[in-house]
Amino acid sequence: MYKYILVPATGSRSDASVFDTALLAAKLFDAHLEFLHVRADVRELVISMTARGMAGAPPQGLVDQLEAEGTQLEVQARRIVEDFCSRCLVPLMKTPSRKRVSAEFTVEIGSWEKLIPAYGSFADVVVIGRPQPERNVSVLEVALMNTGRPLLVAPPTPPKTLLGTVVIAWKNTFEAVHAVVSALPLLERAEQVEILTIVEEDDPREPNLDRVLHSLCCHNPNTHVHQIANEQHKPVDMLLQQAERMQASLIVMGGYSHSRLREVLFGGFTQRILSGVGIPVLMAH
Repeated sequence: MYKYILVPATGSRSDASVFDTALLAAKLFDAHLEFLHVRADVRELVISMTARGMAGAPPQGLVDQLEAEGTQLEVQARRIVEDFCSRCLVPLMKTPSRKRVSAEFTVEIGSWEKLIPAYGSFADVVVIGRPQPERNVSVLEVALMNTGRPLLVAPPTPPKTLLGTVVIAWKNTFEAVHAVVSALPLLERAEQVEILTIVEEDDPREPNLDRVLHSLCCHNPNTHVHQIANEQHKPVDMLLQQAERMQASLIVMGGYSHSRLREVLFGGFTQRILSGVGIPVLMAH
C-alpha cells in the first residue's frame, strides 16, 4: 500500500489538480503526504551566470531580486498547501498519523534535479503534474528516471476516482512489469482491471499475457485481457480510443525511454498518452 506520498509543491496554479489527485490516493491508505517545495539556491545561480560568461559579478540588485522572487514563491507555495489542507481537513504534522491522512510542508534550497531523487527514492509513489509546453519538464523527467519509484501523473482537471476501470497498457517490457507491480495497491481495489495490448493479425498470443492475467486475477478477480488488432492506426491512438470507450479512471503503463527522454515526452508514446486523455496515468521506468 501507499503510506508515504511525495508531492512537489511548485506554487503554481497547476498544483491544484496534483494535490487533489494525491489526496485521492492518500485516502485509500491513510497515507502521509509530503509537500516538497524547492527554493532555488541564489549562490548556485550566480555561479552559473558567471560560468556562462557574464562579465564580473552579478549586480547586487539582481541577487536581491532573485532572493525576493524565491521568497515570494515559497510563501505562495506554503499558502496553497495550507489552504488545501485546511479545506480538506488534513492536519499538518511532521509525524505521520497512520490512522488518517496527514501532511507536512517541506522547503529545501537547491534544485529539483537533485532533491526529487533524494526525496522521491524513499516515497511509495510520487504524484506530479503533466508537463506544460511552456515549461521545463525536468521535474517529471528526473522523477521518472532517477527515483526508481512509480509516478502518478495528475490530469489538468481533478479526477473523481482512481478505482473505477483501471486500464493497463501492456507491452512485454521490464517497464510495463514494473508499472503493473507498482500499481498493485490500486489494481486490487479497482472495480475492474482491463489489460489492453495491440497485436498484429499474424502475431501469436504473447505468452506472458496469460501469466499477467493469472497473476492479477489473484489480486482482483474482475480482470480481463483485450487484444486489439492493428487496424493501420497508431497503436497509441487505438489504445486511447479503447480506454475512452471503457471510461477508464486510470491508465497504468511503463515509462519508455529512447536516447533522449525529452523526445519521448514531447513527441512519443508517453506524451501522447499524457495529453490524450483527461485521466490520471501511473507510470514506472
